[in-house]
Amino acid sequence: MSYKVAIVGATGNVGREMLNILEELEFPVSEMHAVASRKSKGVEVSWGDKTIKCEDIDSFDFSQVDLVLMSAGGDASRAWSEKIGKAGPMVIDNSSAFRMDPDVPLIVPEVNPDDIKLASRKNIIANPNCSTAQLVVALKPLHDAARIKRAVVSTYQSVSGAGKAGMDELWNQTKAIYGLGDARPKLFPKQIAFNVIPFIGSFRDDGFTDEEAKMWDETHKMLDPDIKLTVTCVRVPVFVGHSEAVALEFDKPITPDEARAILRDAPGIQVVDKQEHDGYITPVDAAGEHSVYVSRIRKDPSVENGLMLWIVGDNLRKGAALNAVQIAQLLDETGMIKPSSGYRTITV
Repeated sequence: MSYKVAIVGATGNVGREMLNILEELEFPVSEMHAVASRKSKGVEVSWGDKTIKCEDIDSFDFSQVDLVLMSAGGDASRAWSEKIGKAGPMVIDNSSAFRMDPDVPLIVPEVNPDDIKLASRKNIIANPNCSTAQLVVALKPLHDAARIKRAVVSTYQSVSGAGKAGMDELWNQTKAIYGLGDARPKLFPKQIAFNVIPFIGSFRDDGFTDEEAKMWDETHKMLDPDIKLTVTCVRVPVFVGHSEAVALEFDKPITPDEARAILRDAPGIQVVDKQEHDGYITPVDAAGEHSVYVSRIRKDPSVENGLMLWIVGDNLRKGAALNAVQIAQLLDETGMIKPSSGYRTITV
């Protein structure tokens, strides 16, 4: 027995990655539907060794499927996710629309798998922000060992976090600058090629952006509301892969060697941390990979019980599509949807 699955937003970066990872992990799918807006009706997307045509969301009958992976943005999710959940299937939503809803679990399987039991309230599960997902995977085992009191996070987020349009803008601006063409920004507020932009999302009254607020709100919901967390989010001219420089203050002493050992034993993490010219991970190294990578683990001498980390992950995979598929696996393992044939779980 296997599942009837629909991917909403199947033509986007994350939607296509969801299709790839479902096939890659041999998730048991008896019937796959690619669903998108009316303008994308008939567009072909790859599914395994064949192609399927996108169906119009307005006329699609969601009661015929068991599982829906939403990756069409917040507006589409607010318009559709609750309707779909009431029609019967379980919805895994990649947008920010329901992340802070108290009746919707926000899940990273390595961090808070037990929250899956709350999914039946609305038949919706939220996927976290891409930067939050990789952050909490790395923080969870350290928090369990020594309790994190405070975290200071600076992100270096790739343009793919803004979708295909973000990747196109970096590519087109780079070509324009080399060719003395028009490099004026269209999507981003300033030039992204050969530049960094300390602004993602929209400004709030307190001077932070909503992207920064997402990271502390979601970390508090999934990990611990008592962690003091401050964030600066920066867009960088990288196509795929988010990086984070993280300074942590703990309740009790923890050495860099102890942290390395803890992280090496934790699910979903690979430690690459040697004091040599290539003894760390960059976004290029992490692109296409499933793991969250941790490097540059060192003592922070400016605070008592402090450590500093460098965290890197593929934002289209663990930051979005892979996490959604792992949630689908968790739903099956816990009996939240009908049991199906076995599939290959991922070990990192």
